[in-house]
Amino acid sequence: MGLWDSLLNWLRSLFFKQEMELSLVGLQNGGKTSLVNAIAAGSYSEDMIPTVGFNMRKVTKGNVTIKLWDVGGQRRFRTTWERYCRGVSAIVYVVDAADRDSVPISRNELHDLLVKPSLSGIPLLVLGNKIDKSEALSKQSLVDQLGLDTIGDREVCCYMISCKDSVNIDVVIDWLINHSTPAK
Repeated sequence: MGLWDSLLNWLRSLFFKQEMELSLVGLQNGGKTSLVNAIAAGSYSEDMIPTVGFNMRKVTKGNVTIKLWDVGGQRRFRTTWERYCRGVSAIVYVVDAADRDSVPISRNELHDLLVKPSLSGIPLLVLGNKIDKSEALSKQSLVDQLGLDTIGDREVCCYMISCKDSVNIDVVIDWLINHSTPAK
């Protein structure tokens, strides 16, 4: 992006509010609801109840209003992921990086989701959560095991985070604001 584009975007941000819609998907216990709470209030709770179906929450960060769809990760809800991901600004795929046994399942579910024609081109942000745990995978190991390098029809980014310790939450928000497409 050139200097002129940066200047125009900065001027727009002074006068116009931006809205974006995001879907948070991933297997159960990955930390999707914890991420919503970290983004919205900077808070964390050990006593989370698994999301049944979905939750929706609106959060305002500066001039940006973010509508977050937190979709349940249990097997019975995974067929609904496509419905919540259609037309969003970005898909946020949350993975428990400390649960090594679930990563192959997570890979299959992610790739099954991304082949849906209705989701073509939507940016993907993969978040390896729970890096506060000693058994958490490294970023490169997560990228390799999820096969992120094989995804070519969209922008893909991966960050390692800890919702518990608020590690990289600000970086995630910045990426979403700077790299998501406008909601359709």
